[in-house]
Amino acid sequence: MPHTATYIGRMQVKRTILGLTAAVAMLSAAALPALADTIPVSRSEITLSFAPLVKKAAPAVVNIYAKKVVRRSSGGLFSDPLLRRFFGEDWPFGDQSRKRIENSLGSGVIVRPEGVIVTNHHVIENPDEITVVMSDRREFDARVLLTDERTDIAVLKIDPGPESLAYLEFADSDDLEVGDLVLAIGNPFGVGQTVTSGIVSGLARTTVGVTDFRSFIQTDAAINPGNSGGALIGVDGRLVGVNTAIFSRSGGSLGIGFAVPANMVDYVVTSALSGDKLIRPWVGFSGRDVTAEVAEALGLRRPGGVLVEGVFEGGPADKAGLKRGDVIRAMGKKALFDAQHLRFRLATKKLGETAILEVIRDGKTLKLEFVLVAPRKIRRVTAS
Repeated sequence: MPHTATYIGRMQVKRTILGLTAAVAMLSAAALPALADTIPVSRSEITLSFAPLVKKAAPAVVNIYAKKVVRRSSGGLFSDPLLRRFFGEDWPFGDQSRKRIENSLGSGVIVRPEGVIVTNHHVIENPDEITVVMSDRREFDARVLLTDERTDIAVLKIDPGPESLAYLEFADSDDLEVGDLVLAIGNPFGVGQTVTSGIVSGLARTTVGVTDFRSFIQTDAAINPGNSGGALIGVDGRLVGVNTAIFSRSGGSLGIGFAVPANMVDYVVTSALSGDKLIRPWVGFSGRDVTAEVAEALGLRRPGGVLVEGVFEGGPADKAGLKRGDVIRAMGKKALFDAQHLRFRLATKKLGETAILEVIRDGKTLKLEFVLVAPRKIRRVTAS
């Protein structure tokens, strides 16, 4: 009996398989014309390569070597501050310090054909000498046009003579979407120019505390020490960001890297080339993040945005009608996640430009428009 049952089961399975096979054959025959239109017919259609893109972009990415002479005390009895105070600074054993040369290595991106380069502030912080090495191994001395610790962006200038250098154009980083393909180009660990690929893993990362203005692009393209200041480019070959930081437990890549968006970098470069002091716009109010707890207390359906806690009398926000208790949800067409995100958005705007804030007040949505101005001392309004 067991054998009979097994045999019947096998016959049923066999009939089922034959039926499925016939059905698949009929479907395949019906779909064959459509599939024929999508089947690759040449090697170029089969092969996916970023080589043409890299060949165009790589000459605009450079290596940066910063040298700094550091004096350090040798320590010991003769360095005791009490003895130096008693005998004076001119006593024969007074200067026991030693000179030591510190070198830092990073990457940079040429953004103007006349030799304007962007990199990270931490790559060239307080240097005595900066050397830029091109992809063809030529070397140039560089000078600092502007360095901004708050965004971790520095702008350098080299003199290539009459030559017009390869450079990368800025993309509009606001157009980036999670999932977009990107390439990271730099000099990790000093091994030489290296290209890695990945996608945009996240946008507007504001919790990465390496700068004051935080709205980083997150990518899984491998970024390692030495990539700092290098290029993050899109598939159109334009610069979408400057690689700045990684999340790592060992010093190597774990697939979580962060880049300063191109819109912020472009703003710093424009300030550097104008020769003006880097002054960021001010709107004249203070606020806090709308967390889940704050949203519940205010009767909002979801967290996100900025709760206005104070408005400064006579400032742009006051003139635009912003009030204490308002919740700012968006700036322009971009939703705001928290106060850091708003700070970043404002920091990419120029003085004199107009900003439009989407505000929730008493359950209604309002749009307030005001002109961005330089900071000034005025009185804070605490009343609603």
